[in-house]
Amino acid sequence: MVRQPPEGFPIVLAPSLTLNFQMRSLRATRSFKRSPTLVLGYKKNQRWLHPDQQRQCSCITTRPISSSSKQTTSSPSRPLADHRDLAVQQELFTTSPYSPGSPLYLPNGVHVFNKLVGFLRAQYSMFGFQEVNTPTIYKKSLWEKSGHWENYKDDMFEVRGRGASGQTTNAEIGEDEEFGLKPMNCPGHCLLFKSKARSYRDLPIRYADFSALHRNEVSGSLSGLTRVRRFHQDDGHIFCRPGQIADEISRTLAFVKLVYNMFKLGPYKLVLSTRPKDQYMGSVEEWDRAELQLQQALEGSMQEWTTNEGDGAFYGPKIDVILKDAAGKEHQTATIQLDFQLPQRFELQYQAPAPEQERNGINTDDFELLQDSGPVTPVIIHRAAFGSLERFMALLIEHYKGHWPFWLSPRQVIILPVRNTAEITAYAKQLGEHCSGVPSWKGDNDPHIRPSPQGPTFNVVIDSSERSLSKKVFEARRGGYNIIMIVGQKNLEDGTVDLDISGLSEQASAREILESPNYMMEKADPKAFQLTWQNTLPFLSSLESKAYE
Repeated sequence: MVRQPPEGFPIVLAPSLTLNFQMRSLRATRSFKRSPTLVLGYKKNQRWLHPDQQRQCSCITTRPISSSSKQTTSSPSRPLADHRDLAVQQELFTTSPYSPGSPLYLPNGVHVFNKLVGFLRAQYSMFGFQEVNTPTIYKKSLWEKSGHWENYKDDMFEVRGRGASGQTTNAEIGEDEEFGLKPMNCPGHCLLFKSKARSYRDLPIRYADFSALHRNEVSGSLSGLTRVRRFHQDDGHIFCRPGQIADEISRTLAFVKLVYNMFKLGPYKLVLSTRPKDQYMGSVEEWDRAELQLQQALEGSMQEWTTNEGDGAFYGPKIDVILKDAAGKEHQTATIQLDFQLPQRFELQYQAPAPEQERNGINTDDFELLQDSGPVTPVIIHRAAFGSLERFMALLIEHYKGHWPFWLSPRQVIILPVRNTAEITAYAKQLGEHCSGVPSWKGDNDPHIRPSPQGPTFNVVIDSSERSLSKKVFEARRGGYNIIMIVGQKNLEDGTVDLDISGLSEQASAREILESPNYMMEKADPKAFQLTWQNTLPFLSSLESKAYE
């Protein structure tokens, strides 16, 4: 019996209906027949669930939009590109049955991952975020306090400490407790906020965290980078005063817009989800004020948005960012969520004058009211621009189809010696060290050894195989290298390098740089470009900088 479910859920099988599907692990096509029983989605008793049936937590997650959700356009039945196949071609990541759902990043994949994280870190200072790092494992008592043990336990990994008896009822708080791997960062950030006394002058406080998260997804739903058990989020939590919600939402929407413009992703739309009809926390007045502030922020964003009545979380309204991928399929990526519940569960507070007005988000100049000071509970805004970095990487892989922008590319430069003579090979190695921006270690006796600089660095490889130049150029282009540098005897004598920039998506920018007075060289072929070897690293640095203009 085949126990792996087919791709492309949901599935509905009627009596005697044959369904063909591809099992990617076997790379083969098989057929099977079901009994007359109607089947929808994965079998629960085999831990198979449709992705839309999985419980959502109080923090940010990313997921495909279900077929029942409102979409702007119809989606093709198959993606135009599969990130799993492209990842194999470009050596980005692999998987192992020893750790299902936990991608093992190869050097090229780590390069892309670090570039994504580095890009966000560079923006965090501008938007007032402070990066923190929190534990991977917490005691059961913390998850009970946050409410996750009650509502999210089945999707968490439980861990038992050394010497623990495993007692689960009437257990004393301490080492004998059960532990849980964190599926989200918000409880840890609440501990950080509570670690010292806070004043209204301190707020807003904005924490960002890239530490790894774990969620016990069902085995049948695991797929590449889009459905995983170990992942990372560009996770941020903003602790703010009630009267600061609108400004913080506007800043977050501007951040999301900046990020998606950088990656040329879109179109995307914004969806405001409002108070549920029955189960919700807080008063109707609080919800009305919060929804009004979200509406004002959306109006001020000058972007298209719609309302999804009654679809807010029980702890507060939210704004979802719905992104359309390369195949036309829609995904929820970024989410901006207001949370009134978690601050109360953790008894978070800050001191403020006129506390009653402060709780209602009202500024007052009344002298008598300002004489009174007291504790006020902050509001938490959960936010992320990427959502899951793994899913965002999958979207980018399929969006670019292996043709990465230079600044993000795992295959930026390849150097091809025309012949493998000792002199040309040595020149190619010298050029590669210079272009990478990182000096190579020459041994214990190197009198010039020094710490490697933290300036711009680039991925550079040298193909010194004994193949013809035409064959190496063909393989380099097929492999997705952005820039091909060719060195021969004349280049060695002149101290130059020939450039092939046909693999760049930013050819206009590259030509603008190469044709500037600082780089211009006489050339017989108007389509060819040549640089002195000293100018190669400045050229690469200028090209990367163009991405941010």
